Amino acid sequence: MTASSLTFCLDVDGVMTDGTFWYDHTGKLLKRFGPEDADALQIMRAFLQIRFVSADKRGFPISEARIARDMGFDLELVASEDRYAWLEQEIGLDSTIYMGDSFKDAVIIRDCMLGIAPANASPVARQIADHVTVSRGGQGAVAEACFFLNTFLGLQVPEFELGNLGEIR
Repeated sequence: MTASSLTFCLDVDGVMTDGTFWYDHTGKLLKRFGPEDADALQIMRAFLQIRFVSADKRGFPISEARIARDMGFDLELVASEDRYAWLEQEIGLDSTIYMGDSFKDAVIIRDCMLGIAPANASPVARQIADHVTVSRGGQGAVAEACFFLNTFLGLQVPEFELGNLGEIR
């Protein structure tokens, strides 16, 4: 299987964000996204199909603004309990690299081709994952996962090769 036939599917909340929701009397206002993840994913899109899922119906417009409008990636609203079947039907678990943080993601993390969890994922998601990042969701975990995938898949993406960083002082 070639890298171009693989899909890197990411849960939004707790992976792209730190999992925090800010509310006031009118409802959900804000989510906090990390700065490096978008840059790394823009590079990886030349090598992998990249898709996002979110179960956060009330906060979906916020996720849509960041993921779809600002970053230009596909984003689907899929309830947690429907996600496994959706992935099987839409992508296929055997060609999915999945990054999730919830105990509800654990079965997907276990059954997909490669499962990744951020450092702040639920204990069961971390335990079942093939790879756990050192970084937390919303704080560079996705960028770190991209560096890992570069090595794991043998992509040799120049931006992710440590030898191309220049001299470190």
